[in-house]
This record gives sequence, C-alpha cells and structure tokens, in this order.
Amino acid sequence: MKIITVEEHFINPALQQAIMPEIERLAPSHLKAFSPEQGFHSNMDFAAITDIGEGRIANMDGAGLDMQVLSCNGPSAELLLSDEAIPLVRQVNDQLAAAVAVHPDRFAGFAALPMSQPAAAVTELRRCMSELHFKGAVINGTVHERFLDEPDFEPVLAAAAELDAPLYLHPSIINRNVRDAYYTFADPAFTSRFASAGYGWHVETGIQAVRLILSGVFDRYPNLQIILGHWGEMIPYMMDRINHSFSGTATPTKHDFEYYIRNNVYVTPSGLFNMPQFTNTLEMVGADRILYSVDYPYYKNEGAREFLENAPISQDDKEKIGHLNAEKLLKI
Repeated sequence: MKIITVEEHFINPALQQAIMPEIERLAPSHLKAFSPEQGFHSNMDFAAITDIGEGRIANMDGAGLDMQVLSCNGPSAELLLSDEAIPLVRQVNDQLAAAVAVHPDRFAGFAALPMSQPAAAVTELRRCMSELHFKGAVINGTVHERFLDEPDFEPVLAAAAELDAPLYLHPSIINRNVRDAYYTFADPAFTSRFASAGYGWHVETGIQAVRLILSGVFDRYPNLQIILGHWGEMIPYMMDRINHSFSGTATPTKHDFEYYIRNNVYVTPSGLFNMPQFTNTLEMVGADRILYSVDYPYYKNEGAREFLENAPISQDDKEKIGHLNAEKLLKI
C-alpha cells in the first residue's frame, strides 16, 4: 500500500530569524517553553527539520513512506506585518520547489503565503500553483490575530477556489488577549505549552474553521477545500452539538454544519496515532475525508505505516486514507 503524508515540515532559517521577535512579542516564553532547559523532551531531531533532501528520504524509506507533502513550519510568515514577508516567502517557496524538482516522486509542496499582504498572497499562490506546481497552501494560525473570514482575506479564498488549491489550516501562535486571559495562570514557560501545542492553538484553529463555515465562505466558493490536522482540531468530537446548535432558523448557511465538513473539509492525524481518535473521526467524517500525516519531524515516521495497516477497517478504506484521497485532492 502506498503512503502519502501531507503535514510534514521544514524551516527556512531566514524566515525563522525574521519571525522570532514577533513570536516573543505575541507569546512571551513560547520559545523558552519548548527548550530542553525547561524539561521539554521532543522526539524531534532538530537537524531533521532543515533537511529536505537525502536524509529525509532515507528516513521515509526506513518507515515505509512513499511521499511527503512538505510545508514551511509554523509559526511562520503570517506573523509578519511588513512587506518583508513577500521576498522571504518567495525564498521559502523557491527552496521547496528546488527540493521537489530533485525528488518529484518523493516530495510535493504546499505554498507559504504572505498573508498580511492579501494581494501579494494571491500573486504568490498563483505563482506557486502555475509555475512551481505546488498542491495547495498552508496558512499557519490567524493572520496577526485576524481570522480568515474577514473581508480582507476574501481574495485569497477566492483565488484558492479558482485554482483548486486546498488550504491546510495549521496551528500557530494564538491571540495574545486570549492567551493572557485563558492560559496564563502558572509558570510562563509551562503555560506557554498549554496555550500552544498542549491545547490552545488547536482550539483556535478549530474556531478558525468553524468561522469559515458559519460565515458562508463555502456557500460562496463551494469547491474550496480546507485541511485540518490533529484529527480535525476537535471539531469531529463536537460536530453533532454544533450541527444541532445551528439548525433551523439559526442556520446562517445554505446547508447544515455537517454538510460542509463532509464536502469542504479533510482531516489528518498529524501523528496522533491513537485508535479511539481514529475510529471516532472515521465515524464522524467518513473515509473519503481523511488524509494521512505524521507531523514529521515533531513526530517520528516510524510506526505510521503500521498504524494504518493494522487499523480495523477495510482494505479499501486503508487505501483511501493512505494515498487515494491525497492523490485525488492534490492531483498527485
């Protein structure tokens, strides 16, 4: 069985350096929170996140993975307000395109976008889809604390729909006011984890997706597709409740909430290879709406193939999740 994983990260040093001050401004102690000095023990080999060549492919081969769809690690350019984001993002995308060109049968790409400059983001998305032959784009978190359903970002959504470019909504630094009010109650380094990978940024990413649905984005662009990691950023577990709450006269959209989940949203595991989560997501969204991902190198590739192979589902569904859905959606 072929395995394609679609949330696999790398970093660009120049972009990473540019966003560091903004990370510290929006989320003091975030960087410290994920340091070994704070007792954070990651499975990640930090050298692996800069490698988009032979070393990464060797690791994939060892784990039995056929292809990675690569994207620039978040937090990313969405945090930058100035025009400096535009050349940095082009550099990131050109770097990724070069790696894909060397290994087109092993790598594909999702574009980074200078989202704080929506017109430039549209231009870059068009370039990445037409010239670099990328498969869509990744948007990391909100855009400097602004949600994607705001009118300024409508041109980006319209372009993505026109270009058949799926948008992977990936977590990132959350709204500073929300962080301070909800997540800051103990040691800053500890609560920074709570506000990010420990819980907070998953909630905010789920809210971003729910807002897109309830704002009518998918009524205006019915072929627009978004992808959510981490088994749907908590939405599948709450889908019945959301659907019930926005039924009847309260519904601001043409269809009920579940319709959009099953027609405009894909979900991936992001390395959370937990069978109860998997089976719940499968029941709520269906095998046609699940893609596969490891969240490499934050999670290891080892065991990803075996998890899917040993899942108590039909071989047809394993093939869909392992590669067929990705091939169809991303035109691989």
